[in-house]
Amino acid sequence: MEKVKPKKHLGQHFLTDLSIAERIAQAVKGHQGVNKVLEIGPGMGVLTDFLLKNPQELFLIEIDRESIAYLHEKYPEFGDRIIEGDYLKYDASRVLPDKYSIAGNFPYNISSQIFFKVLEEKDRVTEVVCMLQKEVAVRIASPKGNKDYGILSVLLQAWYDIEYLFTVPPTVFNPPPKVNSGVIRLTRNSVEKLDCDEKLFFKVVKGGFSTRRKTLRNALKSFELTEEFKTNPILDKRAEQLGVADFVFLTQQIEKGRGSN
Repeated sequence: MEKVKPKKHLGQHFLTDLSIAERIAQAVKGHQGVNKVLEIGPGMGVLTDFLLKNPQELFLIEIDRESIAYLHEKYPEFGDRIIEGDYLKYDASRVLPDKYSIAGNFPYNISSQIFFKVLEEKDRVTEVVCMLQKEVAVRIASPKGNKDYGILSVLLQAWYDIEYLFTVPPTVFNPPPKVNSGVIRLTRNSVEKLDCDEKLFFKVVKGGFSTRRKTLRNALKSFELTEEFKTNPILDKRAEQLGVADFVFLTQQIEKGRGSN
């Protein structure tokens, strides 16, 4: 089998260190007893080989046609479980109608978009174990009060428990990226629904962080706040100082403001 050449326009950096691939695969625990895993962007199957040692049934989704041909040749027994497509646009329920886990070495240029898709699928995606740019991995796992804490931190932490597992140097990739990578694990928590309008919650979180240096009183000016609530001390804080419960509380107050107008 001819090796696949990494393609810059797809943000491909192929992992070459087998011990790291094994550590990533071992971090997939099958949270909530889920027995299906979707690997995003398997490339030449370095991580795939180790995921196959886990008890879960494995599915692969890959956008690169050259990699697809390589994977079909390497894993002929997979058949339809090798999906040619873009996870961001693909309706995973076609092959995974029930709950599933995600694993993968995410392309740096679309990792944040993958997580927004995970949020859309949060009722079905019970676990994510992935490698991505360290800066983004740290941000997602950061607690409130940390300078790295941001929109994705709040949104993902509302529905997932997040652990930063380990750092990976550029030298173990072909071609080497210019920055370190980080491996994180997200496991679905017990929250089924937030105690507020979830679409509004997303908007409030994004609004709060839109001007990080401003207090929430200024950052959320465009939202309808009741006169009574405008004096609340929470509005003197900045978005990075608020946890998920605080943002839920803010969203509830804005809902009241909408109701009174």
